Amino acid sequence: MINKARLFNGSCFALITTAFSFSIRAGILAQLGTEFNLTAEQLGFINSMWFLGFPLAMIIGGLVYHTVGPKKIMMIAFVSHALGIVLTIYSGGYIGLLISTFLIGLGNGCTEAACNPMIADTYSGAEMSKMLNRFHMWFPGGIVVGSLISKFMTDANTGWQAQIWLIMIPTLIYAYLFWGQAFPKPKTEGVTSLGENLKAMFTPLYIFMFCCMALTAISEFGPQQWTGLIMSKSGASPMLILALVTGLMAVIRYFAGPIVAKFDQTGVLLGSAVLATIGVYLFSTQTGTMAYVAAVFFAMGVALFWPNMIGFIAEKVPLSGALGMSILGGVGMFSTSIFQPFIGQWIDNARAEKTALGLTGDEMELAAGQATLSTMAIFPAVLIVAFTILFFWMRNYKTEKTATAAAH
Repeated sequence: MINKARLFNGSCFALITTAFSFSIRAGILAQLGTEFNLTAEQLGFINSMWFLGFPLAMIIGGLVYHTVGPKKIMMIAFVSHALGIVLTIYSGGYIGLLISTFLIGLGNGCTEAACNPMIADTYSGAEMSKMLNRFHMWFPGGIVVGSLISKFMTDANTGWQAQIWLIMIPTLIYAYLFWGQAFPKPKTEGVTSLGENLKAMFTPLYIFMFCCMALTAISEFGPQQWTGLIMSKSGASPMLILALVTGLMAVIRYFAGPIVAKFDQTGVLLGSAVLATIGVYLFSTQTGTMAYVAAVFFAMGVALFWPNMIGFIAEKVPLSGALGMSILGGVGMFSTSIFQPFIGQWIDNARAEKTALGLTGDEMELAAGQATLSTMAIFPAVLIVAFTILFFWMRNYKTEKTATAAAH
């Protein structure tokens, strides 16, 4: 007997573990830089390990999902998370942090590889879209909790090691919830065939979404992961901005069902791209209280990117199966991994450029951060064009399918 509620709750706590690892690491980035004398580019490479382990685990997990099952994938997730947490605390320096961050990324990737198709197989139709959005609600929801805890502990001069230990709490909870449970079988005929999966993935629609996912992911995770460093001199609290963004994202994802039903995934994705572009642009130009206004636009923009990209593939390209969903998520994280050192380098270069112009101290840091965010605004701006194409493509696609069905 499948206990839907327990499986769903276990999935949510696994995603909270991912969220804690994201937000707490963002919160302690400056401390790590100071303690181990690391440059922004080196911190970028450490960040990139989180995003590199993620897609590798997702892709491999997607390939073996129907062979080994979600239960074993989540066992690997637990081991990776636990090892990564312990090794981070006892890392001793740059190389240790690279390895431990990579392990945590593997655990996070296993979570996505197992839980997305498991939820898609447990629910169907509009219920599936609703539950996928509610599952993904716990990524920003967990970031809210994690970022506030990180701010409180940092302000109280608590060591960064104590903050990392907190990630172990949801890790142990999800391990308990999954223990001894039965898991659902695939509901779409042919979806367990690797040949059918690959055939469905080598279609224009899937390839187009594959390319878009690289941009939606970096649009969301790029500004968020660097909030602490970039916004530190803006006159607004970086961790409060992160908490505001992710808190709004959680609320929006919880109530996303009616929004997706009204505008379909294509309309939602197009609207999200417009709002995300406005948000990142405002981040690059505003300071003080207006930075929080920018955070609201950014949150409304990026909130529905990830779950609806996954939901789009599950609904519109169902034969791609668990592999299709995992590859899509994997390319998102891989893209984010690739860009992390570049973002760090953009910050270093912007600092040098602003220093050469005579700026110093907080003024220089603010100008460099805003210059970096201005560059990042390119990502969601390109998506406005891409999702406009998708919007009209899918309208014609539906018309063609309706005409074909009528002819039959």
